[in-house]
Amino acid sequence: MNLKIDFEKMQGLAPAIVQDAANGEVLMLGFMNGEAYERTLNTGYVTFYSRTRNQLWTKGETSGNRLKVVSATTDCDHDTLLLQVQVEGAGLVCHEGTRSCFTRTLIAEHAKKDTSEDAGEVATGEGAAAQAVRS
Repeated sequence: MNLKIDFEKMQGLAPAIVQDAANGEVLMLGFMNGEAYERTLNTGYVTFYSRTRNQLWTKGETSGNRLKVVSATTDCDHDTLLLQVQVEGAGLVCHEGTRSCFTRTLIAEHAKKDTSEDAGEVATGEGAAAQAVRS
């Protein structure tokens, strides 16, 4: 079954999330147009559309770190792709020389501060609205 991807929602593009098929690690996010999607399906290797260069590029064509498609799925709206891949080459997917492009932490759970009031709300499952009704 070959489902249609809705490329029109984002002016001809669809986000493509790349995930390691072996361990589930999210490796990168790129964009595809219809031609990149078809090339990916036909070759079995991930091809993106470069928004800065306005051209197709097959991941790893110069570095050797190619992304072999194991499976491709779409979301419920048919406007985003999830590509599970096997990384070939040295396994460095990001252009900065790391395995994943997602290496910069913005929020970490351990950075959250609990106050006794917040902790009580979490423990009881009650927020301000529930407490106001009881008052």
